[in-house]
Amino acid sequence: MSDNTMSKEEYLNKVKDLDQTTEAPKELEDTDFFTVAKERRSVRQYDADYMMEDSEIREILEAAILAPSSSNLQPWRFLVIKDQEAKKELLPIANNQQQITDASVVVAVLADVDAYKNAGEIYGGLVKMGRMTEEIKDSYVASIMKTYGGFSDERALKTAMIDGGLVSMQLMLAAKAKGYDTVPMGGYDEGQFIEAFNVPENFKPVMLISLGKGKKAGFEKNRLPLDDVLNWNRF
Repeated sequence: MSDNTMSKEEYLNKVKDLDQTTEAPKELEDTDFFTVAKERRSVRQYDADYMMEDSEIREILEAAILAPSSSNLQPWRFLVIKDQEAKKELLPIANNQQQITDASVVVAVLADVDAYKNAGEIYGGLVKMGRMTEEIKDSYVASIMKTYGGFSDERALKTAMIDGGLVSMQLMLAAKAKGYDTVPMGGYDEGQFIEAFNVPENFKPVMLISLGKGKKAGFEKNRLPLDDVLNWNRF
């Protein structure tokens, strides 16, 4: 590594040093979508004494899994890390980011590249609901098994990761609507995480999300102007 290149841990420490805000996360009086989207921030400092109820965590995850997915295969899987000893084990794997241990939980969002194998169960549910005939279900499931089963490893991973990103964003917005804060994290050693937490081979890490009661609001939003990233019809 050259002298001009920071390690990921050094970069994360720089980010922490730059975050000098003293304001607490904003308590929302209105939880309409546009307010929630505007006020959600990536919060890195949490009240370590605040413990969320399991029912609250489940409610947020129930809202998250309403996200769309390719062919409705719902490849997302969650590992909720709540035990303090488990969070301490995760801490060095995640570059010693303090939110790992201070937040109420860390949600590991995973993508199941074999999720297509659940197509029969998923579409069988639509048959029971009267939304699809058995014949149409069988035809559709056969098509899914052939198509997704024939994907290269690269394409299967890309498809599952896109869906993992969709559910992750929905999770963070749901948390903000419930008065909680989050930060998505890609700064961790995937190999060490997989080994330490016995992650099945077909579950691929998407991101870690700290979830809890924030103490400081995090960076104020700073985005490129819309016109810098927007084109109409074609480039």
